[in-house]
Amino acid sequence: MMRDESTPASRTDARRAADPDAPKPGTAAKDVDPNPKTAPNPEGNTEKDPSDWVSGDEPMTGAQASYLKTLSEETGAEAYKSDLTKAQASMLIDELKSARNEKR
Repeated sequence: MMRDESTPASRTDARRAADPDAPKPGTAAKDVDPNPKTAPNPEGNTEKDPSDWVSGDEPMTGAQASYLKTLSEETGAEAYKSDLTKAQASMLIDELKSARNEKR
């Protein structure tokens, strides 16, 4: 069988070459609770700092833009800008939600 960049096996081989410490297929991941619902700290992976997001520099999503526009209107802040990144929008949404909740 011939492998080129478009075959799943070739992409998998390329990922393994880039990260030699990645687990091999069929090998259980280390330090992962088999059931996240019963893990000692199931909430530990639910929030990540937006500045650490891999996709944080991408343009904000449509959902973020819509929610940010709504929050801007609710709080009276002129915070909506169409050129925000995902990370910037997320942080601004958090700030506006806090401001809105303080008003209530």
